[in-house]
Amino acid sequence: MAAAEEQQGFRSLDEASLVTYIKATPALAARLGGHLDALTIKEVGDGNLNFVYIVLSDAGSVVVKQALPYVRCVGDSWPMTRERAYFEASALRKHGGLCSDHVPEVYHFDRAMSLIGMRYIEPPHIILRKGLVAGVEYPLLAEHMADYMAKTLFFTSLLYNSTTDHKKGVAQYCENVEMGRLTEQVVFSDPYMAAKYNRCTSPFLDKDAEAVRGDDELKLEIAELKSMFIERAQALVHGDLHTGSIMVTTDSTQVIDPEFAFYGPMGYDIGAFLGNLILAYFSQDGHADQANDRKAYKLWILKTIEDSWNLFHKKFVDLWNKHKDGNGEAYLPPIYNNSELLSLAQKKYMTSLFHDSLGFGSAKMIRRIVGIAHVEDFESIEDASKRASCERRALDCAKSILKGRRQFESIEKVIAHVQSFTRD
Repeated sequence: MAAAEEQQGFRSLDEASLVTYIKATPALAARLGGHLDALTIKEVGDGNLNFVYIVLSDAGSVVVKQALPYVRCVGDSWPMTRERAYFEASALRKHGGLCSDHVPEVYHFDRAMSLIGMRYIEPPHIILRKGLVAGVEYPLLAEHMADYMAKTLFFTSLLYNSTTDHKKGVAQYCENVEMGRLTEQVVFSDPYMAAKYNRCTSPFLDKDAEAVRGDDELKLEIAELKSMFIERAQALVHGDLHTGSIMVTTDSTQVIDPEFAFYGPMGYDIGAFLGNLILAYFSQDGHADQANDRKAYKLWILKTIEDSWNLFHKKFVDLWNKHKDGNGEAYLPPIYNNSELLSLAQKKYMTSLFHDSLGFGSAKMIRRIVGIAHVEDFESIEDASKRASCERRALDCAKSILKGRRQFESIEKVIAHVQSFTRD
């Protein structure tokens, strides 16, 4: 496999060869001020798929991300297309053009090398998931994420674009099929059967995982969501918008890692974000100690969930109203020609999107408890029994929301439901 990759112009870089590459790449060298003789390089790829290098000089900085031809956390026994780097760079540029405040700039992309050079999101930014584990409040998180989701989803949908332009985008991202198939497997398939890479906090959750695999009602609902994920080209979604794909400070929010980007259901992005916040909520009892019972922090997480949806709803509908006479072909002005009718159409659309988001968010929660890839929120709880107790409440909550998602009329009702799952 390595020889074939080299024939295509690909070689995996290490710190030494990265320096040589940067020196030969003006777009990267310029970002480092041309001071290339004393670079500091640190490999920080803590995800499942890529190498990520922070490169610093005394005059500048850059992040270099290289996709490998396999799943890094498993090894070359699980091949993975390097073309995901092309879709990541494309999505960063597209979403960055729509929401530059919350997406890092791309300086350089090398398709043959599957390599992206982009802005270094400097300290004190940290991965949001780590901040949630540490109990840090981010007062602007809901506002920023609502802004990001409203702009990236609205402006890549048929509410704004002509059918012709929309289908061009769909066609471009259709080729990111391998990343989509990975999601189909790990989110919508593996947790519901005895799959090779599934795991859970054993033995405490063995029966819970077995119950998921034996839940026929759950399987019927997940089949509907899987079909929607595959078939519904609603907008250019990030495709992996969990709390590990967001970097934050108290006044900055940056969305990274859209290598799973494709035209799919809007609710998949919204649900990923909200579902991972719910996971963070349920993990808090495992992080509580005598100095901090985390009760106030749990309430902050719930308020952030509530605000994120409500602010998104407002921003999205405001964009719709602002551009209702534009090029969008989903709701043509000569048909939806009075404010009452348009308002009814918007209400129906947003209710459907809300229920989609709840379904996808629940599916993302379930897979993080009984599937292959778990989350630091729970994994960092050292006491396995305590961890399992937190995970069980999250799992039970997710299953009930997924099955009953259409019964929820507001995010406030969802919050009340989440709070009903108290300690064992």
